[in-house]
Amino acid sequence: MFDISHLHPLTVHFPVALIITGFFFEVLSLFFNKKEPCLSRAGFYLMLLGTVGAVAAYFTGEFFTEELKGKAGEMEELHEVFAKITMFTMIATSVLRIFLMIRKKENTGWKWAIFSLYFIGFVFVGITGLYGGTLVYNFIIGGL
Repeated sequence: MFDISHLHPLTVHFPVALIITGFFFEVLSLFFNKKEPCLSRAGFYLMLLGTVGAVAAYFTGEFFTEELKGKAGEMEELHEVFAKITMFTMIATSVLRIFLMIRKKENTGWKWAIFSLYFIGFVFVGITGLYGGTLVYNFIIGGL
């Protein structure tokens, strides 16, 4: 049968892939925006999907995984802290970007604030994944 503790591993890869890929689309749009405006739009949609994925990954980790103890528990705590930072950063980035799109102020100085927040989310999703991978490979799979 299906074990609900598998929901977290099934969902965590989406925000990692989508946020990182979306950020690279945004970086490319900075260089090629005049020639290819679709890059920024693709980055936007990947950011939104990555944000939804980050929320799903956070909640599946919070509710469908068991607490670990000892060194593994310490690693899990760090993983959770960075997951929260990633999730809240990406939510704020998405909300601000949507707000600017509605107001038609995407090409103002605010785009750099959003880009900076997106960069922070990009960095923290990588850190979260690093701690999660270390947790799995060093304590869960390697510890068996």
